[in-house]
Amino acid sequence: MEGASYQRFPKIKIREMKDDYLKFELRDTDASMANALRRVMMAEVPTIAIDLVEIEVNSSVLNDEFIAHRLGLIPLTSERAMSMRSWFDCEACAGEGQCEFCSVEFHLRAKCMSDQTLDVTSKDLYSSDHTVVPVDFTDSSGYESSEQRGITIVKLRHGQELRLRAIARKGIGRDHARWSPAATVTFIYEPEIYINEDMMETLTLEEKQSLVESSPTKVFAIDPNTQQVVVDDPEAYTYDDEVLKKVEAMGKPGLIEMYPKENSFIFTVESTGAIKASQLLLNAIEVLKQKLDAVCLSEDTVEADDQFGELGAHMRGG
Repeated sequence: MEGASYQRFPKIKIREMKDDYLKFELRDTDASMANALRRVMMAEVPTIAIDLVEIEVNSSVLNDEFIAHRLGLIPLTSERAMSMRSWFDCEACAGEGQCEFCSVEFHLRAKCMSDQTLDVTSKDLYSSDHTVVPVDFTDSSGYESSEQRGITIVKLRHGQELRLRAIARKGIGRDHARWSPAATVTFIYEPEIYINEDMMETLTLEEKQSLVESSPTKVFAIDPNTQQVVVDDPEAYTYDDEVLKKVEAMGKPGLIEMYPKENSFIFTVESTGAIKASQLLLNAIEVLKQKLDAVCLSEDTVEADDQFGELGAHMRGG
């Protein structure tokens, strides 16, 4: 219809927040925007990770490539990644990616001098920038665990030695998994569940109990006071339809109805520790805004289509 507006104003409500975990609601938008936000959080938010390794001495049982790969997957604190220069665009070092503006240098020197096995961990990496260091997984409760000693890189026996220099750079998960700030990002439609109370009154207590037990994720429960079936945990519903099949088998169609809310989503985010989960969400929104602005403001439609594909044409109404 001419003059119709499809503008929406999405809202976010935080349910639970920890340094490495976030659960929130995204409302008043559709699945395309929810999935775009999920993909940006996983693959477009920049972090800092080891990208270049120069091995000086390695007499361990692991070859150089194996150690370099393990170093690349160690999460580094990346609070300043959004403002850090990309190494290939850095004018200070002409794109070499080895200056203080676009990289961080690490050194590791370890040698086993005893008969006990020496664990070389992420805590043995020494950084040239105190703001970019391996993520500390120390338990605040004081309980001693293997994680408190850092992420194991290699184990050395008597006489074995490892010396290396590493360069960490800014990047995104789309280029390589080592730059992904998220361990996992998932979302589900928020379920709407309706119970026909009049029809429920016609069931015996045994039938109600059987109906409740048909849900594999314990969505329903029986109120001990009223003996009525109530929705105990709607978000536990996984759209398995087991309860609806039970209702049909009982010959009571319409007793319970379940629908996904088309404009409401529940997100669960787990961070690798490179940045806090809450900051990951904020950075993802900022990156998504920049992408949409680039599509809307691009005058070169050919360039926009090459970069954004169907999204660019869709934003222009093409």
